[in-house]
Amino acid sequence: MKNSYRNIFLLIGVIAIVIMFFTFDMEYDELLNNLKRAGMWLPLVVFLWVFIYLINALSWYLIIRDNDDNRVPFLKIYKFTISGFALNYATPIGLMGGEPYRIMELAPYVGTSKATSSVILYVIMHIFSHFCFWLSSIFLYIFLYPVSMGIGIMLISAGIFCLLFIYFFVKGYKNGMAVKALYLLQKIPFLKKWAIRFAKEKKETLERIDSQIAELHQQRKKTFYSALFLELTARIIGCLEIYFILNILTSEVSFSTCFLIAAFTSLFSNLFFFSPMQLGAREGGFALAAGGLALSGAYGVYTALITRVRELIWIAIGMMLMKINNNKIVSQKDNK
Repeated sequence: MKNSYRNIFLLIGVIAIVIMFFTFDMEYDELLNNLKRAGMWLPLVVFLWVFIYLINALSWYLIIRDNDDNRVPFLKIYKFTISGFALNYATPIGLMGGEPYRIMELAPYVGTSKATSSVILYVIMHIFSHFCFWLSSIFLYIFLYPVSMGIGIMLISAGIFCLLFIYFFVKGYKNGMAVKALYLLQKIPFLKKWAIRFAKEKKETLERIDSQIAELHQQRKKTFYSALFLELTARIIGCLEIYFILNILTSEVSFSTCFLIAAFTSLFSNLFFFSPMQLGAREGGFALAAGGLALSGAYGVYTALITRVRELIWIAIGMMLMKINNNKIVSQKDNK
């Protein structure tokens, strides 16, 4: 990738860090006191994400690998994963920054079409694991808590919603989805002309991407399920973050409760995907989830605060990694 493009992505991250600093909903003295209260748990929470990102990177690495002789160094994938997620935290509508960055960084190694398809595949797998995670939390809630009529209706609705999207994801994996996505864009008024022109100009590339997407599910089932398992594992390990933070405040919290808080919060915040860094949505989700599980709403607010600080630290790390070890690669692949 050209350094000028990296500098644009870097600028996006720096702006996000500045915004995050000025949107903490408390005085800085109070913020510092809360961070001091966290003590050793804060660095532990930050360090936990070394392993979570490692698992995410391994999932993407499995998708990228194929039967030919070309291999992307795993440390590069790890680096692109961290920086990509940092950009996703920083940009509204989630995937506006991280995914183009990953494609542009990966393209010199494997070619543009495969870089695009592997990133699309990983993003779909990442989102797919969201729905599997939410669906499993519904069964966990039913197992642990009494279900009233109102709660039952909500759980059934959420279950149908998750199953419906899981069905569409599986169907997309089987048949490819790049061409269909462009077809849907052609129905949107402001994007119609661009989508039609792009579909004509890049028809062969889009078909190649779809064939690579379908290949993962049809011919590389072991890779497909291994990548999905890794993404789910990363989500479950991520629940430890909430467990560590809540243990600062109380010893009367179980890992299963933290699992449910993580699931409900991620569902709530993703409903507000258009918000940069999910400002406000994440905090509200934590507070509602904690209150719904008979915990103080203040616990949810404090958890959201420490999580924001962790995100801020990893955004900064991701931005710095963009400027480190950027060796020029001459691709032997098709870069059309």
